[in-house]
Amino acid sequence: MEQPQASLKSRVHTVTAKPSVKKKNQLGYGIALLAAIILFGVFLSNIKAPLAIRWMLGIALGFVLQRSRFCFTAATRDPFLTGSTSLLRAVLIAIMIATVGFAAIQYNAFSAGKPVPGNISPVGIHTIIGGIIFGIGAVIAGGCASGTLMRVGEAYIMNMIALVFFIAGSALGAYHFGWWKANVIKNAPSIFLPNVLGWPLAFFGQLVLLFALYWLALWWDYRKAE
Repeated sequence: MEQPQASLKSRVHTVTAKPSVKKKNQLGYGIALLAAIILFGVFLSNIKAPLAIRWMLGIALGFVLQRSRFCFTAATRDPFLTGSTSLLRAVLIAIMIATVGFAAIQYNAFSAGKPVPGNISPVGIHTIIGGIIFGIGAVIAGGCASGTLMRVGEAYIMNMIALVFFIAGSALGAYHFGWWKANVIKNAPSIFLPNVLGWPLAFFGQLVLLFALYWLALWWDYRKAE
């Protein structure tokens, strides 16, 4: 007795796997680029030694940014877009470390009776307006200044276009900065927390707030797994 024919849905089709494309070895390009970086550093050192130091620091920071995919815009965007807070927690840790370092330098100057180093900028409506404009532009462009520069190095066309408008917007802002300074920034208060709360409360209060934000971000990241 013949078995009934299998339906089309139950038939097993043999799929011929496409041969994998062999990746091109780019070691030669890497060696050539490293040689060019070193030669340019030597050229800068002959002009002025600090230029070579800044060049090497810039290369090192760019490498770290590229490998870590670090971006301040992604740090505040990803918790709402993808639910991930890994970059946000990294930013919070960086701010904690910076808080300890800057507080040590500033308090050392304060205790010695010297002017407290640092640029204490006025905070006002201009801060909110600038933050909103920058935030909208950064989300549309897909990155902040550091993220845009990092992706330009990776030859992302969109970020190259964003960099052009980033420069144009900065030039426009610099052109109108005099008006903002005279009419808005001049009347805005400059708030230095140690002067308002005292050094101990300002320092430890900021660290406690940052730790609280870190644990909140950690809870947000793993809340679905509970």
